[in-house]
Amino acid sequence: MDGLRNFGTIFISLILEGFPFLIIGALVSSVIQLMVSDDTIGKLRVKSKFLSLLIMALAGIVFPVCECAIVPIVRRLVKKGMPVGMAVTFMTAVPIVNPVVFMSTYYAFLGHTYMAFLRIGLGILCSMAIGFLVGELTSGDPLRNSQHMHHEESCDCHHHGHHHGHCDEHCHGEEEEGKLKGLISHVSEEFYEIGRFFIFGSLLSSTFQTFIPREYILKIGGGQISSIIVMMLMAFVLSICSETDAFIGRSFFNQFTGSSVMAFLIFGPMIDIKNTVMLMSNFKLNFVAKLVFVIVAVTFLAAAALSLIPAAAVGWR
Repeated sequence: MDGLRNFGTIFISLILEGFPFLIIGALVSSVIQLMVSDDTIGKLRVKSKFLSLLIMALAGIVFPVCECAIVPIVRRLVKKGMPVGMAVTFMTAVPIVNPVVFMSTYYAFLGHTYMAFLRIGLGILCSMAIGFLVGELTSGDPLRNSQHMHHEESCDCHHHGHHHGHCDEHCHGEEEEGKLKGLISHVSEEFYEIGRFFIFGSLLSSTFQTFIPREYILKIGGGQISSIIVMMLMAFVLSICSETDAFIGRSFFNQFTGSSVMAFLIFGPMIDIKNTVMLMSNFKLNFVAKLVFVIVAVTFLAAAALSLIPAAAVGWR
């Protein structure tokens, strides 16, 4: 009975803390998706490769899109001629480097607010490194040659069954119905998509903390390498939206090393199960394999380097 009570307390607290940011994130993501064109993002390209990667890494401040919606956007950017390295940097950075994620991380780690700033800084560095490496390793067109790709072959007003000749007519009709209706519809869809993953993640996190013996958790979480691997695997499997994953990460902060929790906060927004599936449906398999490998390697090395910093210097064990 005590176990069920503890489970309920942990689960409800995670839901109540995370849902406000889930709503904010869905609203912001929907506004960006509906109001900002891909051409606007594509204009961020400059001659300097380093500066281009830095701009794309910081783009999340202006284009705060959740990782749940980033893959179709990145595909459109690559199709329009954006270099792969820039597009990958954008894809991996935006879900971390955005105001909603910063606020949720800051709030989740009250008392350890350096985690919010560290997450942003490490996210920028890792995304730039990943974008550079993937860009250097990729030659040719990474996109799949399919006639049924998502979003491109349909008009933005969601009349997917109509030809492009009729797109303007239907889009105009929807515009007359009101942008507010479209925004509400998009927010509800976005909230449903990311909300179910968050609830599932909260459920697993609560179960993990309640019913798995504490000594076993401490044994896994106390190892510098093992804890990083476990938290990265957990981030991949749970597939929690970056706007709420800080609350899940904070729940493990007392059982796992700080560097492994940071690996969870960096790795999850960059790649997880749902993103991998979306990537495989939009990009060639060999490109996806290289991308996943580079993300795993860079995140692991960054977290391992972070674990070498004395605990007293950053406030974790």
